Amino acid sequence: MARKTKILNISLSKELYEEIENIAKEESRTKSELVREAFRQYSASKKWSEIRAWGDETARRFGIKDEKDIDKILHEK
Repeated sequence: MARKTKILNISLSKELYEEIENIAKEESRTKSELVREAFRQYSASKKWSEIRAWGDETARRFGIKDEKDIDKILHEK
């Protein structure tokens, strides 16, 4: 049967490795679970940063400075 996961080998400083190991023990989780969660958080944060950048660019393009400008756009006839 084919394996459903892939193995990723990474290098960490001794201090970072020990911090991961300690947190995993405190939370009764595996190091793999902890690192997977950290990556999910990083990935979500990056996506939100991209969305905010798109929103900023769109606001600049349309001259939107605040909520009042949005209200004007939404209620224009």
